Amino acid sequence: MGKAILFSAPSGCGKTTIINALMGATAGGRFNPADLTFSISATTRAPRGEEVDGKDYYFLSREEFMRRVERDEFLEWEEVYSGTCYGTLKSEIERIWNEGKVIVFDVDVNGGRNIKKYFGADALSIFVMPPSVEVLEQRLRSRGTDSEEAIVKRLARSAEELNQAPAFDVTIVNDDLQRAVGETRQVIEAFLDRE
Repeated sequence: MGKAILFSAPSGCGKTTIINALMGATAGGRFNPADLTFSISATTRAPRGEEVDGKDYYFLSREEFMRRVERDEFLEWEEVYSGTCYGTLKSEIERIWNEGKVIVFDVDVNGGRNIKKYFGADALSIFVMPPSVEVLEQRLRSRGTDSEEAIVKRLARSAEELNQAPAFDVTIVNDDLQRAVGETRQVIEAFLDRE
């Protein structure tokens, strides 16, 4: 079994931004972004902005998603919001480990906990925390990609998810992006050094 690094956070905390910064960083020490490969999640939601199928997500119809659930093709999946499902395809894990890479997951909080249970010590679970709920709300609104109803749903869900931070190996507060990326890199280097 290979290694996995999973990032979880309420929507708008900056986990994807931190992952993108790490993936674009220069190699140094034990950390080499070329050794990491992003796991592409499947979802039933529509693409946002310039998201691309097969790069940002595998965008599936609800019917196709549920067919794959029935065929046991998911490591984990969840209906995160009513009618909107997200999940990790087993084929993604095989693809990445066949390339000899470390899997990087960007998943919701429940997905993160489920993946950690599956991989155990072979996974590092990182919870990205906003500096405050007010900052989280500002970030969600400044995206300009969600309706007011969607923002209200995300904020309600965030309150539950923030309480789950202690279930993760590490919590990173994203109040300053550069510092958060640096701390995350140090944690990943320590994890990769463990045999």
